[in-house]
Amino acid sequence: MRTIKLIFLLSVLLPGPALTQVSVKLQVRNAETNETVKAAEAFVPALALSQLSDSEGRIILDIPGTGSLRLIIFSFEYETRELVLDVARDTSLFVDISPLQEQFSQVLISARRDELFALRKLNAVEDMAIYSSRKTEVLNIDALLANKASNNARQIFANAAGMNIFESSEGGLQLNVGARGLDPNRSANFNVRQNGYDISADVLGYPESYYTPPADAIDEIQIVRGAASLQYGTQFGGLLNFRLKKPPVQEGIHIKLRQSLGSFGLFNSFNSFAYRKKNLGTYAFVNFRRGDGYRNFSGYKSLNLYGRVDLDIKPNAKLILEHSYFNYLAQQAGGLTDEQFLEDPRMASRERNWFKVNWNLSSLQYRQKITDNTRLKLNVFALNAGRDAIGFRGTAGALNVNPITELDERNVNGEYINARDLIVGRFRNIGAEIRFLHSYYHLFGKANDKLKAPNTLLAGAKFYTADNSSEQGPGSRGTDADFSLREDMFPDYPNRSDFDFPNDNIALFAENIFNITDRLSVTPGLRYEYILTRSEGVYNRLVFDNAGNVLLNETLDDNRRLKRNFVLLGIGASYKLSAQSEIFTNVTENYRSVTFSDIRVVNPSFIIDPEIRDESGYSFDLGWRGVHKSVLSYDFGLFTILYDDRIGIILDDRANRVRKNIGTARILGIESLLQWNISKTLDPENKDYKLNSFINLALSDSEYIESEENNVEGKQLEFVPSVNLRTGLSGGYKDLLFNVQYSYIGRQFTDVENSSVANPGDSRAGLIGPIPAYSVVDISLSYSYSKYNLECGINNLMGNNYFTQRATGYPGPGIIPSAGRNFYISLSYDFFSGE
Repeated sequence: MRTIKLIFLLSVLLPGPALTQVSVKLQVRNAETNETVKAAEAFVPALALSQLSDSEGRIILDIPGTGSLRLIIFSFEYETRELVLDVARDTSLFVDISPLQEQFSQVLISARRDELFALRKLNAVEDMAIYSSRKTEVLNIDALLANKASNNARQIFANAAGMNIFESSEGGLQLNVGARGLDPNRSANFNVRQNGYDISADVLGYPESYYTPPADAIDEIQIVRGAASLQYGTQFGGLLNFRLKKPPVQEGIHIKLRQSLGSFGLFNSFNSFAYRKKNLGTYAFVNFRRGDGYRNFSGYKSLNLYGRVDLDIKPNAKLILEHSYFNYLAQQAGGLTDEQFLEDPRMASRERNWFKVNWNLSSLQYRQKITDNTRLKLNVFALNAGRDAIGFRGTAGALNVNPITELDERNVNGEYINARDLIVGRFRNIGAEIRFLHSYYHLFGKANDKLKAPNTLLAGAKFYTADNSSEQGPGSRGTDADFSLREDMFPDYPNRSDFDFPNDNIALFAENIFNITDRLSVTPGLRYEYILTRSEGVYNRLVFDNAGNVLLNETLDDNRRLKRNFVLLGIGASYKLSAQSEIFTNVTENYRSVTFSDIRVVNPSFIIDPEIRDESGYSFDLGWRGVHKSVLSYDFGLFTILYDDRIGIILDDRANRVRKNIGTARILGIESLLQWNISKTLDPENKDYKLNSFINLALSDSEYIESEENNVEGKQLEFVPSVNLRTGLSGGYKDLLFNVQYSYIGRQFTDVENSSVANPGDSRAGLIGPIPAYSVVDISLSYSYSKYNLECGINNLMGNNYFTQRATGYPGPGIIPSAGRNFYISLSYDFFSGE
């Protein structure tokens, strides 16, 4: 194994001296006035290369090699122009583009751009990262007709294959997505980033994402599947990166005001400000959201602030400073049993459960173009955050009592008797990631000048340290959002723990694209990880008899130190069938660290095996993607994931639900996405009508192939629906647009034994059982006039009663119903002084 890894290391780090690239300098002008066009974009299809113009309309393209070059020049309010250049040396030229003969609305402008780049996968090299030979998806948020006021993930992720979504967060405050058999809870199995840096609580110690930026602020969402582990960390799910809007390219002020109302008391106010003056650019937004929730006792309110400053400190260097603030308070109505859900999905059993999040996230980024072939990026980021949860979730260890239906007792005066369980988490971490990107033609001492694209080396390092803490104990007896600890009032309260979780991580990574020919490329890569995970603190150990009586209640010290270091390998290959079509494949090792912060929280729904250990495995992809005649885009893929020591929940010999390592599991799947521009197919010259359709289908098969646990081997994995289908039709006439979407998700199990629904009298009722198959229809409309835009829609048009989550902790435990039929309406105003 060491020999194999040494060969990989040599194959990745073997570049030779670089050759100078050919520089193509463009000056984009208005064909009628000869004035420069300040916001233009040049796109080279053969190289998947795009570049925006500067404030003077200039575009500089660094082209690898010589020969015929096809260019597409695009600007929002101009006709798209295509030209072919014969590039033999450095070239400078004017490009004239004609203004559109009619004034388009902002909605139609976005639609034009979406049609031009119909299926935008991530380029082989983009933004100081390598994505060659990987399953990648880019979701253009501006082009969506969706309920952005409540971050409706079902609509936002409609074009991402196989995404499994927990639709249980009121108002879309938290994103809960998984894929390929990964638990969607708080997106903990993805490496979640914003503008390229981590935003979860602690990547290794507590990789849950409590902060989700508002959809109105997002430019695009980038998704990279399992092979992303080499560049972004040890997660089976891969990368989920929110790229927020940036300062404008053109000088001036850009203001956007968007106000929304909806069912269940929804009010959402999003307001942004952007400014550009020479070498200084800024972007900022404020987003306030509130609502009463679908059920009683489920109201919420949130405030999200963001600011960004871009400063060009010299021609080839830039500083970017960002800060995000997110605060929300939500009441949580608790979970239901299956019987309660069938009777009334809006039923609520808890009025004392509250959840609070406070997130402060900062980033300082330095970028430099060292030479035409070499770039450097340094990103330093920090998080100071907290999440507090208080509520009555049942009595820990009461084996014969269902925590969902257990009575929250009151005295004769109507006051609650039981203390609420309080969990206070604090997250303080800081990290730095440096990336070095180098393009070259020499290989083994020889140059291949005939290649259109150069070989590319990416090397980098990440340093990360976290000092997290978690305290659990008795809260108040009240019903309000009081997050203070009341140990003096409840000295015998059993659910107690007080821990610090310092974590350290050093990672080194490298990947290299070897372009064997203009069609074939091979990309090997590796990642070295050093992980030091510690827990320091005390907790209560409870022992119960079969009747649920406490036999032992003692306080124990628990100081652990777990050090690991290992190397992950991966390799991919891509073959271009044509300029618009390619086949790709990759295989990569994956690894996921156990989180101590989960281990020492007392949960009445399950206990955790103290011997729980890390997960490891492999992921494999084989795909075919491309665009046919600019009207049909396609992305087909096969994948396999193999897990060793997969973690799940199982019953022990005393009927306790125990979270532990279950065994070896595998998942096989097919993912497909077809997008068809119907109107352009029927009438290529038509500019007034628009009609598009898509179908997104994922089929999966999963199995535990080896386990020492009883009644597990041969069973399906949790959270793997066999069918995951989303399809839709969108279109319109001029400024009036519509979108209709249908979603169908097949049945999925929630435990490793594939348990059936428990009988109503069973103490596990609501906690075990499958999530039944469900279907949902969503419709949206949009009308644009001048700088104003009116959007409205209905989610869950048919009013189906369904659920997507059986929670084991907050916001349950139990079934968390998804929202019934609801509507929204939004009015926005878009102003840009540079027009």
